[in-house]
Amino acid sequence: MTEKTPQQQTDLPNAWNPADEEAALYQRWVDAGYFTADASSDKPPFTIVLPPPNVTGSLHMGHALNHTVMDALTRRRRMQGYEVLWLPGMDHAGIATQNVVERQLANEGVSRHDLGRERFVERVWEWKAEYGGKILDQMRRLGDGVDWSRERFTMDETLSRAVQTMFKKLYDDGLIYRAERIINWCPRCHTALSDIEVDHSDDDGELVSIRYGDADAAIVVATTRAETMLGDTAVAVHPDDERYAHLVGTEVELPLTGRRIPIVADKHVDPEFGTGAVKVTPAHDPNDFEIGRRHDLPMLSIMDERAVITAHGPFEGMDRFEARPAVVAALREQGRIVAEKRPYVHAVGHCSRCDTVVEPRLSLQWWVKVEPLARAAGDAVRDGRTKVHPPELAKRYFDWVDNMHDWTISRQLWWGHRIPVWYGPDGETVCVGPDEQPPSGEGWHQDPDVLDTWFSSGLWPFSTMGWPEQSADLAKFYPTSVLSTGYDILFFWVARMMMFGLYAMDEVQPFDHIYLHGLIRDANGKKMSKSRGNVIDPLDWMDRFGADATRFTLARGANPGADMALAEEWAAGSRNFCTKLWNATRFAIMNGATVATPLPAAEDLTEADRWILGRLAAVVSEVDELLEDFQFAKATNALYHFTWDELCDWYLELAKVQFSGDKAEGTRAVLGHALDTVLRLLHPFIPFITERLWTTLTGGEGESLVVAQWPSADALPVADATADARITDVQKLVTEIRRFRSDQGLKPGQRVTTRLSGPGFAALAGHEEAIRSLARLGAPGDDFAATASLEVSLASGAATVEVDTSGTIDVAAERKRLQKDLAVAEKELKQTEGKLGNQAFLDKAPAEVVDKIRVRRDTAAADIERITARLEALPS
Repeated sequence: MTEKTPQQQTDLPNAWNPADEEAALYQRWVDAGYFTADASSDKPPFTIVLPPPNVTGSLHMGHALNHTVMDALTRRRRMQGYEVLWLPGMDHAGIATQNVVERQLANEGVSRHDLGRERFVERVWEWKAEYGGKILDQMRRLGDGVDWSRERFTMDETLSRAVQTMFKKLYDDGLIYRAERIINWCPRCHTALSDIEVDHSDDDGELVSIRYGDADAAIVVATTRAETMLGDTAVAVHPDDERYAHLVGTEVELPLTGRRIPIVADKHVDPEFGTGAVKVTPAHDPNDFEIGRRHDLPMLSIMDERAVITAHGPFEGMDRFEARPAVVAALREQGRIVAEKRPYVHAVGHCSRCDTVVEPRLSLQWWVKVEPLARAAGDAVRDGRTKVHPPELAKRYFDWVDNMHDWTISRQLWWGHRIPVWYGPDGETVCVGPDEQPPSGEGWHQDPDVLDTWFSSGLWPFSTMGWPEQSADLAKFYPTSVLSTGYDILFFWVARMMMFGLYAMDEVQPFDHIYLHGLIRDANGKKMSKSRGNVIDPLDWMDRFGADATRFTLARGANPGADMALAEEWAAGSRNFCTKLWNATRFAIMNGATVATPLPAAEDLTEADRWILGRLAAVVSEVDELLEDFQFAKATNALYHFTWDELCDWYLELAKVQFSGDKAEGTRAVLGHALDTVLRLLHPFIPFITERLWTTLTGGEGESLVVAQWPSADALPVADATADARITDVQKLVTEIRRFRSDQGLKPGQRVTTRLSGPGFAALAGHEEAIRSLARLGAPGDDFAATASLEVSLASGAATVEVDTSGTIDVAAERKRLQKDLAVAEKELKQTEGKLGNQAFLDKAPAEVVDKIRVRRDTAAADIERITARLEALPS
């Protein structure tokens, strides 16, 4: 036996305090240039472009999840020897930013119109400089390893040049056109909206049935928007509907207006819905617009941009929601109301920025002809150039790109990329590229509209790298490796980037992989919302638990494509894990653990040493395989259980005994090596604490985990089957003894005199000291007399455990405790048997409920048997 090495000093404090260390660690990484990519490097590239958050935004849990995933991906690849570019930036967020600045102006008593366009845009830039980009600072707190030297903004000069180039290219290829179509209009923001900027909800409304015409010429239609009848130009029925065959081709008087409108036959009408007749308002409904085009109907706009009625008559000047009941009242007075149903729940579109009810409106706008672009985007996934994770979500992607409608890209705003089209005095239209001079002279003017924000963000994977110039970054880092984002914007942003990337980059896809994570929900699976009061702020969690614990909690829930439920206790559990890792590493350093290569020869190691090295190799392989498949939850759970259960709870306890043995130096080397490997594996998920621990563990010889080498299972010893079997037996024996002690009423830390025997124990004789230490067992003396015994079946045979509990427990107190437990178990058995004996209950209850009650009954019966046996074994 060698003399135990005295505990060494360590500069690690007693506890990890994230607030004291995270900011300094992050700044050290940035100052060292670890996150700055080198386009001239001969390393293989790995690229992620950050989904650009709105300049108005702040970090929410969805961001925190996605950023944790991206940071884990990039940190691991950097450690694997890739030249990593994680490119950050922000989106100018046209409507959202304009609304913020307009509210600011309103507080000053002025409007954007008072300032004029040029001065208003200057004010927005001033606002951005002072208030914008708060989320970028919050990304530093989370630990995002982004290349700050390449930070981009969608309104930067280079990106604006890319936008103008793309518009011109699409225009010249006939893929951008201007036309009058039905669009989503926000009466509050005074702009067109794309479908993706409209949130739909089920709202209470009213369904009103109105009779047009009289007697045999009467026809009844139903609507939730009675005010739009002022713009009706037809009534439509299905051509095969015999009820109305005699009316097709005739005219009917439109109530309140005196106008006569035709009754047309159109296959779009569902004869089974309602009366089988629909009012047709081509200027205020997308389906009616198509009917109107097919039948060459007039298209009468009856509202202005504020949704105020402009139709002549008593309703002129009313807001649409004022006009609605007024129109119904006027119709009721004429006896035209056949039926009214309220409340009538129906889907209503709302502006995603201000929640105003969207109004379908006929408007002259710019459009992208998406069919050829969408087809290419579908082909890239179908032929495997881009892979979707999880693969089952590819169907949703195809459902979208295969059925995409032309995209309205013009917005009636002042903040954004202005459409590069000039109109001449004689009706000329000229699209101008970035290197072309716009036409000038009397009567020439630029289109006042700006482009949809999604247009510029659709170029993000390549515009951020210098396109349309053939830059070194573009040559090195495009196509990007992974796009990580929520499945909820798969159809919106992802599809647009795929379309534009393939179009601009000669059919080269913008991403090799698309990883789609789910949405964050509360502990009960409810969607988070301010109205519910269940929103969790990641900044609050970082303040209370640290960035690492916040990240680890999110990573452990990140199953591809699946929503994630979050609760505060899970963040507390992650903090406890960080504490466990800190204490284990600190203990190891203080007891001389070292990171030495090569490891000692197998003959210089104990079976416990060889066992943990085999398990370490297995977990390295498992984590690698899972991360290649974007299985972050499974990978972090594997690391959690290996670190906590096997490394800390078993090997570290075994090492304590071995530190005083003749192979202590080998144990110190193995413990140091195991911690070194685990810290490397955990670094992508919990970068701050692992960096602090690793640089201390390596004695300053390791520069930083950020640039350390990723572990390889090939570099570790293969599993030792004999060592595995022996340690498995040790674990089983100790676990059974601990359970037996609990049943005997012994406290966890209380030592009890015990005799161990049997062939199973004989095979583990070399581990007796460890077994006794782990199970808190004292050695028997000559006067040993067992009061209870246990037999444990092991792979190497049976082991007998005999204990002397005399004098170690309060028999009267233990009897009282057991009798109380017995009463609880008997009550549970009676209740469950009563339910299972009730046929009426069995007939009505779901199968899973009945199964749970059966499990409760069986558990109660087993508890009664166990407690009764223990009571009988107690001394009288």
